[in-house]
Amino acid sequence: MNTQNQRSIPYGYKLIAGILVFVGMFVLAMVFGAADTTFQDVWLALTSSASGDQISIIREIRLPREVAGIFVGAALAVSGAIMQGMTRNPLADPGLLGLTAGANAALACTIAFIPSANYFGIMIACFIGAAIGATMVFGIGAMKKGGFSPLRIVLAGASVSAFLYAISEGIGIYFKISKDVSMWTAGGMIGTSWGQLQAIAPIIIIGTLISFILSKQLTILSLSEEVAVGLGQKTLQIKTILFIIVVILAGASVALVGNMAFIGLLIPHIVRAVVGTDYRFIIPMSAILGATFMLFADTLARTINSPYETPVAAIVAMMGLPFFLLIERKGGKAFS
Repeated sequence: MNTQNQRSIPYGYKLIAGILVFVGMFVLAMVFGAADTTFQDVWLALTSSASGDQISIIREIRLPREVAGIFVGAALAVSGAIMQGMTRNPLADPGLLGLTAGANAALACTIAFIPSANYFGIMIACFIGAAIGATMVFGIGAMKKGGFSPLRIVLAGASVSAFLYAISEGIGIYFKISKDVSMWTAGGMIGTSWGQLQAIAPIIIIGTLISFILSKQLTILSLSEEVAVGLGQKTLQIKTILFIIVVILAGASVALVGNMAFIGLLIPHIVRAVVGTDYRFIIPMSAILGATFMLFADTLARTINSPYETPVAAIVAMMGLPFFLLIERKGGKAFS
């Protein structure tokens, strides 16, 4: 019945509905916050050169923050979808498989040993750290035959993540930079500037576009290794490119807003329940719903205890953890 319902509504309509929800959430995110602003203020800030305190708040504080949320939400959701398809593991997620922890550890090392590093240098360090974290997890998972089972990969991811987070904390304490590291890794978009977005956004856009191009190959790869080889796929090359994309998207996200778990796990499962198992449909919809989810979480973080700010990572974890437990209990088929 679920498959029939998926087929009864054309994908184009679902995509349009997702875009409308995204636009609506963006408008709400721009209006609501600690400062009282109206829809008219938002409209003037986005479409005119008018000035004023409320308009300045929207242009210089809220707009770059919400644009950052859009890019990070899309990047994490797409990277999660790629990982789940590539590994055929329903519990795959950048935060659960060591990428986020590796990026955090690399960020702490950079702040400690290269304090003069600019934003681009920190971003490169996060890419390298994410790659090291993921390589450690998959290396441990591959040590035994059948090691890429969902349970073994998740256990390896939890172990490596704990180790890398401990390194990050240890460096922070030893070099007395815990506050600086925490400002990055707490998970939030407060203080996001246009300069940061100019460095990060093109990287995320390029990575996402390449994932769109390879979505057909990812669909075949998600069926089975034998099917992909039988259809003439160069599986090693495709997996390598997809792995690099995941590292880029996860590393860029950590460099921009810090640690955000569960988005890459949660969104692709919901999307598959809506559009099916074809990654040509899953990846675009994941980008849209990931961005929408991040806007929603950030709006809650700014308004739930206004004028004080709740960490966005805590909001995301509170919403994502029940889904993770449900997916784990259902063996990965809760929303598939």
